[in-house]
Amino acid sequence: MDAEGPAAPADQGHAPYTQPTPRHLYVHDDLSELVRARAGPDSEAGRLARALLDLMAADRERVRVLTLDEQVASVVAQGPHAPFPLALGIGRAGVRVAGALHARTGWFPAVRELLLTREEDGHGAYRLIATGPATLAEQLDGLGALPSLAVVDDTVFSGLTLGSVLEALPRPLRARTHAFCLRGVAESVARLARRCPVTVGVAAPGRILDDVSFINASGLVLRVAIRRPGRPPLGFLDRPEWIRAWFPRNADAVLDLCRRLNALLEPAVGA
Repeated sequence: MDAEGPAAPADQGHAPYTQPTPRHLYVHDDLSELVRARAGPDSEAGRLARALLDLMAADRERVRVLTLDEQVASVVAQGPHAPFPLALGIGRAGVRVAGALHARTGWFPAVRELLLTREEDGHGAYRLIATGPATLAEQLDGLGALPSLAVVDDTVFSGLTLGSVLEALPRPLRARTHAFCLRGVAESVARLARRCPVTVGVAAPGRILDDVSFINASGLVLRVAIRRPGRPPLGFLDRPEWIRAWFPRNADAVLDLCRRLNALLEPAVGA
């Protein structure tokens, strides 16, 4: 979940919430399945989604579209692991990843969702917040006696989310913890690996934002990716300057497809 709304960390030297054009952009295709479930593969939304993914992937030198299957297969290939008595999925995305991995491996027979997300703080950075009544510490209470623990996320970008969870664990339990994610920036993953072992499906080298960035395709067309305190969430289509930075060769066409898909998938908002 760390990449849903990429923003410049305070020490990166970028203006608040601007996006440079990265040398390599990884787009996780969670859009195809979403459109199949909501509208059907042969719908107008299905046609537009395929056109959007093809258009982004046309920039072969910079953009790589990732599928769920290839990322899961890469994590699985780095096993095996004995089943963990508990896996903590960070947000709904982490729970979905844990489910996809368990279906292939049997590693995570019991999954609990950590009700966490990150939101813009209005000053160019992010903060981690609980999405339910319990704080992070309260959600982790009572886990200290577990013989082992898995923590599962979808993306590691800056490492804020997963790192905060690992830091909040009791030190003895952290020593018995293994973290899993589908994709991440290699440098951020390496920092987290000083706290516990981390298995990542796709690890991208380079500096975050300038060399490498990750986005979810659904965040381009749905208003779910950018969370702000006290205000409705935004989608990447609401920040066209980001899309122009990510897709400088065909930004207008990408943005047009994003808006047309939004009107079909979120008609009450996109109309």
